Amino acid sequence: MNRGATALAAIALLLSSTGLQGADADQESWTDRIDFSGDFRLRYEGVDEDFEDDKDRMRFRARFGLATSLSDNIKFVLRIATGNDNPVSANQSFEDGFSGSDIRVDQIYVDWTIRDGLNIQGGKIKNPLFKAGGVPLIWDSDLMPEGVALKYSSGKLFATVGGFLIGKRESADDSHLYVAQLGANFPLGGQNSLTVGTGYFAYTDTVGNVPFYNSKAKGNTLDDEGLYVYEYKDVEVFAQFNSMLRDWPVQVFAHAVQNTAVGTQDTAIAFGAKLGSAKDKGQAQLSWTYQDIEADAVIGTFNDSDFGGGGTDANGHMLKAKYAYAKNVFFGGTFFLNEVERFQGSEHDYSRVQLDVEIKFD
Repeated sequence: MNRGATALAAIALLLSSTGLQGADADQESWTDRIDFSGDFRLRYEGVDEDFEDDKDRMRFRARFGLATSLSDNIKFVLRIATGNDNPVSANQSFEDGFSGSDIRVDQIYVDWTIRDGLNIQGGKIKNPLFKAGGVPLIWDSDLMPEGVALKYSSGKLFATVGGFLIGKRESADDSHLYVAQLGANFPLGGQNSLTVGTGYFAYTDTVGNVPFYNSKAKGNTLDDEGLYVYEYKDVEVFAQFNSMLRDWPVQVFAHAVQNTAVGTQDTAIAFGAKLGSAKDKGQAQLSWTYQDIEADAVIGTFNDSDFGGGGTDANGHMLKAKYAYAKNVFFGGTFFLNEVERFQGSEHDYSRVQLDVEIKFD
């Protein structure tokens, strides 16, 4: 049994034996307070990159989770997913002679509502930070940070602060990520609203250490020994406008970030628009995003794993379409048209197409 399945079995046994008797629970079975959810995605993917062989592959992603109330104000969340230990992808490829697939713990955390609008989460949590338009400029959608986050929302304002452990080292200081984000949502009359905000992200002890996860640069600047050259102290600003065009939701967004610890290749921007919302049968949505990510604007390990092949030092377009064929059944597609390795002096074209069938259940 692999680590993910073993962890799931152990947690289920613990929950069953304790009965999850929260302070205000009425001695009901823990199974009565569990909400299950999950999804399965089947994907064809083709990659065309100059100077590289074309790639065609079939991939899948499956996720299954549960959430249960320990008491009136404390919730426990667990989700397992396919994929190996890659922090920004839960995809698994069809390959290697029908070999088995890896399963991992994707989320496991406690969410404590201190009071209305104030929550603290601890564990391997869902990314608590706002992304204008959902763009993966700084964070891939599959990234689940490990640590503690405090989230606040009241009226127009929202804020998040958090601390996360990234690299545990025996011969050097550990690397951490500290984040703070502040935003506001302003109604503009009718069905119009504007969300704006700013944030700060600070990594510790990057200089002189190997890149996170798999020691690959992912576009960031490394020295001759393959070690980080710079610190990463990022300031972000973002804006998102929401409206309606007849029955179609409309969203226009922009997001920018600058690494204040370097003086060159320090900026990343994204902007785009989305039309529609594919939630119910027969609904569709379309989106376009342009991104320009300079080499040392952000840590390349943690932003989008698909755009430009993953990482920084890339720019270009991302086009998405999605159609709700039936309740909880969706067809979708994404097309990336990018330029990569510009700062490295070998700029060339990169394109990727993804065709998806997705099933959700809850």
